[in-house]
Amino acid sequence: MKIAMFTDAYWPRVNGVTVSVDTFSLALVRAGHEVMIVCSEYPVASMAERIAGGAGTEDPARERLKLLRVPSRSVFFSNEDRAAKLSKRGWVEKELDAFSPDVVHVNTEFLIADFGFRYAKKRRVPAVYTFHTIWEDYAINYFPYVPEGVLRFVVRKGQKYLLKQADLVIVPTLPIEEMVKTYGVKKETRRLPTGVDPVLFSHSGEELDGFRAGMEKKYPAIKGKRLLLFAGRVSKEKNISFIIELFPELLAKHSGLALVIAGNGPYLDYFRDEAKRCGVEGSCVFTGYLERSELSLLYGISHIFLLPSLTETQGLVTIEAMLSGIPVVAIGVLGTVQVMGGDNGGFMVKNDRAEFRDRVLDLLDDKELYRKKAEEARRHARGWTVESLTEKLLDIYREAPEIMKRVR
Repeated sequence: MKIAMFTDAYWPRVNGVTVSVDTFSLALVRAGHEVMIVCSEYPVASMAERIAGGAGTEDPARERLKLLRVPSRSVFFSNEDRAAKLSKRGWVEKELDAFSPDVVHVNTEFLIADFGFRYAKKRRVPAVYTFHTIWEDYAINYFPYVPEGVLRFVVRKGQKYLLKQADLVIVPTLPIEEMVKTYGVKKETRRLPTGVDPVLFSHSGEELDGFRAGMEKKYPAIKGKRLLLFAGRVSKEKNISFIIELFPELLAKHSGLALVIAGNGPYLDYFRDEAKRCGVEGSCVFTGYLERSELSLLYGISHIFLLPSLTETQGLVTIEAMLSGIPVVAIGVLGTVQVMGGDNGGFMVKNDRAEFRDRVLDLLDDKELYRKKAEEARRHARGWTVESLTEKLLDIYREAPEIMKRVR
């Protein structure tokens, strides 16, 4: 089967959509299928070549992955993102004709999504759309000067339009599936989270010791300490203030802790300043961007993974932490609910600082509880491997042509 993946976000842009597209695309190639990723081009050639570094593996399947970078321009609302040039639509269509996809899979909501849907309609190819991001919640962080009610109205209109273009909609979680229904667009949906490659999160003790030594040399503040880790985009919607504000309370009970914020984003300096305001800058480390290979090692040397995000649609980082054998304390919303399903591999709590703090302290204070939760985390995460979920994705692709005949 030939699959054309359309996405505005792909390496070197780091976010959940990038990881999802990359993970499934490589798994599909390994399974014997052909994949072309249609994505934005970034202005620095060296960055555009960092795909393997961003993914963190030397997977032979990557050499067989076709990549169509669309010339792009900057956007005023984000210095991390790019917008494809509309004038390149004809060129994209010619490249796709040469590839001749059996299915178009749109993983974005911007101009490249329009390229994908229009091509699918013109060539009578089934169009599958994954609803990755709840833009009603995210958009306010890009346009804070627009009244929230107006912004939600505009976003909903745009989201409805996209849903109408698709023949079949993939949703990563039940809450997103329910949201699709509230839009009043009658489309068949299939629930499918993104899988994680377990090989990336399997390391020897020697590898982890070497990485730990390097990190302690680079960040002396973590030397000899147990690490509490957050990994993800450093932005307001990730609710990072929640853990920075409660960290002084954890330090009061356990002085041998360090909080590691791993990732890059527009609010990196803001949260550094917040750590200073809370008086924890001496025990708080901001790593900035990490390659996937480095991040997987960082999971392995950490003690507890903290996820305060209220907008996590898939909870991929939760699975990654669990595969690495570290317990998770997370606020139970959206994708986190689906991934953890309760207190599996850690604790799923309400959006309550005291409850979150107490569950972290339980894991720090009780060695036997920690051991059980770490074992439980590895066991629970095995059900989210990419191999098992890729076969379900292929089933969706196989049924898409029949659904297309009914809806068009």
